Amino acid sequence: MSEKDVTPFRLPFSFKPKYVVAVIVIIGIIAAVMSSFFIVDQTEQAVVLRFGKVDRMVGPGLQFKIPFGIEKNYNVPTRQIQKQEFGFRTQQSGVQSTYSSGDFPEESVMLTGDLNIADVEWIIQYRISDPTAWLFNVEFKEQTIRDISQSVINQLVGDRAILDVIGSERPTIEQRGQELMQARYDQYGLGITVTTVKLRNIVPPKGEVQDAFEDVNKAVQDMNRLINEGKEAYNQEIPKARGQAKQLVQEAQGYAAERVNNARGDVARFNSVYEEYVNSPEVTRTRLYIETIEDVFKEDKETDLIDRELENFLPLKNLQSQGGLEQ
Repeated sequence: MSEKDVTPFRLPFSFKPKYVVAVIVIIGIIAAVMSSFFIVDQTEQAVVLRFGKVDRMVGPGLQFKIPFGIEKNYNVPTRQIQKQEFGFRTQQSGVQSTYSSGDFPEESVMLTGDLNIADVEWIIQYRISDPTAWLFNVEFKEQTIRDISQSVINQLVGDRAILDVIGSERPTIEQRGQELMQARYDQYGLGITVTTVKLRNIVPPKGEVQDAFEDVNKAVQDMNRLINEGKEAYNQEIPKARGQAKQLVQEAQGYAAERVNNARGDVARFNSVYEEYVNSPEVTRTRLYIETIEDVFKEDKETDLIDRELENFLPLKNLQSQGGLEQ
């Protein structure tokens, strides 16, 4: 019979229980230290749970928590603006961003109020304002955001004609859309604040309909241009006409004042003459007669005025003419 060695196997080092305990303690200390601290970024807030219940929220920096899973932290980017795109996707962002569109008709194609079909692309931007509500109130957060946004835009577009959606009602849809979305997000307790709703591109379906609407859009643009040119001409001519009217009114008022003043002067002069006439009728009558004759003949250089009786008259003209003949 062959013999077997039944001597127990021995380790190359002595294995003592106290060493095992020391290793376990060291590992436990390292695990406690590693799970006792966490870092919160500058753009984040952290929600700390204790035994699965919300205990507190902490801000940016190095934070402490009870280790071994007693407390857990969930970092939420509360200061980042997040975005959802509808009807297109951003393929590459940068100075010249590239987009892919036309591949999401289930999001962007909708019926307008005048029973036309429009392809509407838009974005919403939001930030998380309540981290606790964001984490625990709604399970499928992003899908809820997208469903509500689509519902609101469909409602607003469906209440308006397509030309209004493309043109004048566009800012109204953006503003009203932001208000309605915010109200519904608050109703569901999502804990977000909508900062922007922006319609990116609104076009009719491709083909003959799109060509026709492009022609209509150009006509609307031409109409707005002509209206603006008319307003510009109005703003140039109306103030000018008003200025001329004011000038004419002022000239008329000046002429009226001049005539009134002249009339008052004539009345005052007549009154003064009348007073003199009352005091000396004969002298005043003679003076007025002479002044009148002088005014009548002041431009006539070849007429000699003499009295009827030829008194105080010397025929100087005859003497001058005779003297001229003698010379």
